[in-house]
Amino acid sequence: MGDTLIKISVVYFLIGVLLGLYMSIAHNYILTGVHVHINLLGWMSLGVAGILYKLYPHLEQTVVAKIHFWLHNLGLPIMMGGLTLVLLGNQGIVAAVSVGSMAVVLGIIFFVYNVLTNLSKN
Repeated sequence: MGDTLIKISVVYFLIGVLLGLYMSIAHNYILTGVHVHINLLGWMSLGVAGILYKLYPHLEQTVVAKIHFWLHNLGLPIMMGGLTLVLLGNQGIVAAVSVGSMAVVLGIIFFVYNVLTNLSKN
């Protein structure tokens, strides 16, 4: 799972950098919130989680880790897609941002619980 999270994180890194480049070239920064969240919750958070799972393989063997993986990786694209549409003027999709955000937050809660309760075990 650690390898997979690291691979997913670098895809988010590329997306975040390309979005930043687009905004800079177009001088249109309306999607700054999407850019920031992709880089923080996609690139950095998933990358750090992947590294921790590689350093402490027993962490990735838990059910809690699998819940974190799926909530984070399903919630983030929903959240980012919804936020993109909202920022571009489609207010009817606000619910997607909320649902995606809650999934990511719950996933991170599971990750924190896993690290706090299982890191010293082994």
